[in-house]
Amino acid sequence: MRRRDFATGLLLAAATRRGWTREQAKRHRIAIIASRPVALIDDSPVFQAFFEELRRLGLVEGQNLTIERYSGGGRPEGYADLARQVVNRSPEVIVVGTNPIAHAVRTASSTMPIVWIGVEGIRDGLAASLARPGGSVTGVDMNDYEVWGKRLQILKEAVPSASKVAFLLLRDTWELNGERLREMSRR
Repeated sequence: MRRRDFATGLLLAAATRRGWTREQAKRHRIAIIASRPVALIDDSPVFQAFFEELRRLGLVEGQNLTIERYSGGGRPEGYADLARQVVNRSPEVIVVGTNPIAHAVRTASSTMPIVWIGVEGIRDGLAASLARPGGSVTGVDMNDYEVWGKRLQILKEAVPSASKVAFLLLRDTWELNGERLREMSRR
């Protein structure tokens, strides 16, 4: 998945949930809660692509967009308090980068739209399914095996003559992921 497609998906999920249009002159507020220090958010390739896509869509920080950045400091025991503080500031959307932060924000507010970037969201209870996630959490599951299965299906439709597909994985993750990927390919 290209960074631009990833950022576009996140933004469109958030914007659609709130009914935003490119033409609106209103100033929008997004909160980003990361487990890493705030200074590293802007250096992240994922967030750089996200900010670039916001600008392309006409949402410019300092003009019609306010982005509030928060850090969980890598301390999960403080995520609940931080989530309550951010929710109380009433941003339109909260973007989170880890499952524990997503759970903390969802606990702090069942109605605040949460755009989540993480892994195993269905297994971890953040979404009911890919097709119908339910609740207030939407986003991108970087390792969801249903997504890998869907990618294989799209690849097969795009290149029907393909008879073999290779996945490159780190050696230490093959034991955990290899059989699950084979299962998805059989489906």
